[in-house]
Order: sequence, then structure tokens, then C-alpha cells
Amino acid sequence: MLPRLISVLVAPDSSATEIAEIIMVDSALAGSTLRLANSAFFAGSGKAETVADAVIRLGQRELYRLAALALVSRWEAGTAGRGEPGDFCRYALCTALAAEVLAETSERLDPQTAYTAGLVCDLGKLAIAHGCAPFFPAIRAHCATRGGTWSQAERDVLGYTHAEVGAQLLRAWSFSPALVAAAEFGERPAEGPAEALPLLAHLHAAKFIATSFGPGVAEDGFLFELNTPFLLEWGFSPELLQESMAVVHERAKARLQGNLTHGAVAM
Repeated sequence: MLPRLISVLVAPDSSATEIAEIIMVDSALAGSTLRLANSAFFAGSGKAETVADAVIRLGQRELYRLAALALVSRWEAGTAGRGEPGDFCRYALCTALAAEVLAETSERLDPQTAYTAGLVCDLGKLAIAHGCAPFFPAIRAHCATRGGTWSQAERDVLGYTHAEVGAQLLRAWSFSPALVAAAEFGERPAEGPAEALPLLAHLHAAKFIATSFGPGVAEDGFLFELNTPFLLEWGFSPELLQESMAVVHERAKARLQGNLTHGAVAM
């Protein structure tokens, strides 16, 4: 549903009715959309009776944020070995917000594209947690005894990495090539295709901010090799990253409120 919704939301001639038709396929998402539109923050002129009314009231940006986070949060359900419920979604949201803030600052990338990349770039970690949880002790032991990154341990133990798994899933689900590249090269951005480098630079910096910031970071998050020369080449200095972190913190608090550090994230 998410790639379908993205394509309609970015189309300049799409109508509220077209957007609502996609949202109404998912009853929980439709309910969340109406609930947000009728919340105290948005309800300024009576009650939104239909999803189409809610779409008009919320606007593209807010609707997109709601739908993307609501759908991504479901991928976490039933996952073993990923810390407490909500951790993956918390970290994904912080990464998305960091990428968005950096894109707004640099003006070299569409903030909505950056936000989406942050949400979905680590999907492969959940897929591995669903399918390969019994191998987690071996991956941990590999990191403890041999050092290196979590991805290196995945390759040695499983024969593939979460980045490769995530890229295959996003490709199969018809996400854009840019978002597939975000999943595949987010942790090694210099190796990505030339057309994806702007996105990869913002995403790589965003992953550093989200990891430094803290909410939802799992054990694998700290076993991540930062390409500092690449970030400096794209203008992401330590000072800029530090300044951005404060903005990300405020946006994450506003979005997650009481679930910033613990508890399942449900939209």
C-alpha cells in the first residue's frame, strides 16, 4: 500500500477522493486518518465525516507522515530478538525525521523522499529477525569475538546482510529505485549509484543522528561504521549534525509523546 500511496500523493493532479480510496482499503489506517483529522489540533471547522474530508483537512504532508508511520509500525509485530516492542519503529522514525531535517537544511533533496528513506531503509533487519532469530546468538558472538560491524557478522553467519534483504523486499514491493538504493547502500553510501548519492548522503548522516540520539537503538545500531570523509564531502560537518540533533529531538517528542523511549508505537 505504501508505494501506491506515495505515487498518488506526489502526483500533482491527484484528488482527495483518489487518496481516500487507497486509504479506505485499510480500515485501521482509515480510522487513524479520521481520528487525527478530528483531533483538537486539526478540528477547527466541524467534524470530518468521511476519509475524503479528513484528507482535505490534514493536507498531503501530515497525511503522508501518518500513513507511512502507521504502516511501517505494523512490520514490527511478532518480531523476536529486536528489543522491546516499538524500538524498531522509534528508531526508524528518528532516522526519518533526521533525514527530513537535513534535507530541509541542505535544500539538495526533497524532504519527503528523505523521510521515506529513513523509515524503510532498515526493513531488512525486521525480515531477518522474523526469519532468522535463532541465529542471533551466533551473530552476537561473532561481533564479540571478532569485532567488526553487525553487517559483516550477518554475512559470515547467514551468507547475506539485512541491507541485501531489505533491498530485495522493497524491489519486490515496487518501491522506487532510489528507496531500494537507500536500503542497500545506506550503511556504505560511497558504493551506491551516482544518482542516489544525494539521498544516501542525507540518509547516512541521519542514521548517525538517530543512533547518537538514542530512542529505539538496538544492539546492531552501535556496530555501524560511519563514513566521515563521505559526509564531510557532502557538507555534513559535526557542527551541523549536532545542531540538527536538537531539532530532531523536538520533532520526535512531538510525534511519539509518551512513547519516545518505551512502549509499543501504534498509530
